[in-house]
Amino acid sequence: MTTTSPVEKAGGATATYVDQRIGSNKFLSRNLGKVFPDHWSFMLGEIALYSFIVVLLTGVFLTLWFKPSMAEVVYDGSYVPLKGITMSQAYQSTLDISFDVRGGLLLRQMHHWGALIFIAAMAVHMFRVFFTGAFRKPREFNWLIGVVLTTLGLLAGFSGYSLPDDLLSGTGLQIARGIVQAIPVVGTWAAFLLFDGEFPGTEFISRLYGVHILLIPGLILALVTVHLMLVWTQKHTQFPGPGRTNDNVVGYPLLPIYMAKAGGFFFVVFGIIALVGGLVTINPIWIFGPFTPDQVSAGSQPDWYIGFLDGALRIMPNWETVIFGWTISWNIFIPALIMPGVLFTALGLYPFIEAWVTGDKREHNILDRPRNAPVRTGLGMMAISFYVMLWIGGANDIIATAFDLSINSITLFLRAAIFIVPPIVFIVTRRTCLGLQRRDREKLLHGYESGRILRLPHGEFIEVHQPLSQKDLAVITSKVDHEPLPAPDKADADGVRNKKYRSQSLRHKLSVFFYGANVPKPSAAEIEAGQHHAAHSAEIEAPLHDYEDADEFRRAHGGVLHHPGMAETNIEQQAEEHSGH
Repeated sequence: MTTTSPVEKAGGATATYVDQRIGSNKFLSRNLGKVFPDHWSFMLGEIALYSFIVVLLTGVFLTLWFKPSMAEVVYDGSYVPLKGITMSQAYQSTLDISFDVRGGLLLRQMHHWGALIFIAAMAVHMFRVFFTGAFRKPREFNWLIGVVLTTLGLLAGFSGYSLPDDLLSGTGLQIARGIVQAIPVVGTWAAFLLFDGEFPGTEFISRLYGVHILLIPGLILALVTVHLMLVWTQKHTQFPGPGRTNDNVVGYPLLPIYMAKAGGFFFVVFGIIALVGGLVTINPIWIFGPFTPDQVSAGSQPDWYIGFLDGALRIMPNWETVIFGWTISWNIFIPALIMPGVLFTALGLYPFIEAWVTGDKREHNILDRPRNAPVRTGLGMMAISFYVMLWIGGANDIIATAFDLSINSITLFLRAAIFIVPPIVFIVTRRTCLGLQRRDREKLLHGYESGRILRLPHGEFIEVHQPLSQKDLAVITSKVDHEPLPAPDKADADGVRNKKYRSQSLRHKLSVFFYGANVPKPSAAEIEAGQHHAAHSAEIEAPLHDYEDADEFRRAHGGVLHHPGMAETNIEQQAEEHSGH
């Protein structure tokens, strides 16, 4: 006889009450069994989500103590070196959080580290999406949301980094003001509007505070919600493997397995951020001191995600043009406005550009292996190398000091490398992908190399090949060979000129560029013959394995290998030799 506890009765009654009004049972039964694929790379998006939750939680704590005011006060807190110094209330309250509020420094550093991890996880998550082709139909909108989320993450990080009103963050705001002023015609007025007059003004911190704690987090929360809804609605992408097709998902159900794993992983992320926040100092504003407009902190560096923008500004030549009395500062306008604008616009439009170039209109739920899309992989690595060159430029003064080099030489080198290194990286990456394709083809035709050499009875030496496992066979044969789009005709059969010839010709050339370099996959018959040959090679070696498995070590007088049928003693061996005579 079974009895129901009061808790179970109350829970069942509550569930029934809710279900009768909103139909929750049907919704939950349908969605809690949703299957999610299992692969470590899918955890990257979870890291971004969980670190954002940590940022929100720690940010709520910080808002209780931070004072977003530029009103001047005289510091009289616990940090003795700054006592008696005139500073803004924003800077004073940040010092109080760091030294006088219980747990304040830990929460402040967790907030900062969580923000850095949030942006890094989003970036690496987008790398995974890009290199595997997960942005293709029907997920173009989710890719656009990801690009916007990354942009908002940069803005959220920079706005929060600027709030303490210390000398380092003030230097960053000086740079931001210069970027706004570089906008042709309206730049000066835009800077006045932003800072409420001359820099630094008296209202900017309070304005930035509202943007940082309300506007940007609200937009991020809204977009994250839409992003997760689209992921939930659409079939989840998965890597190729046995039994996996574009019409199914192989993995674990949401309840209980995936929810248990995701919940545990959240606490892992939270714990790591707390550990790093407690052990590793970040942004020690008490060392920099309060912001003073006529001073710049030596060796000032922004957070890593803004380093590329700082590097672009540093390596750009000092070009300026005066047109009808208006000064165009190309040295700021191009690297700080044009370059990131083009970069993020191209990033957002890439799924549509690739679909137009390749003519691919199919739905894709099976991910590509990066080697099977050599041009896309090469473009991605070229973009990363371009970013790295700019990132190095953002630390040219630190590099020059650390390695005793000329900062001018570093800058000149980077001005050339920014145009030379990315194309080289593209070529090397594409050739590497094609080499990996050839290796996969050899595995299909001959099996994989075991590294063991076998001598046949007639004296021939062969390397033993093993047939591929079902998993490896499914992964390698998932490659799809695409044909470039055909070249267009200038006129049809009746001699009517093709008005779209130029665009179609460009599309054809780009399609050849994208699909032209390819190592074709063997036919099904060739694959079957190759695996059969590898299996035959393994069968030849099999008796040797049986013979070796029967070997044993005799421990007398050390480890001695003993073969079955071998004489046990010298007397037995001599007797065998005499009997042979």
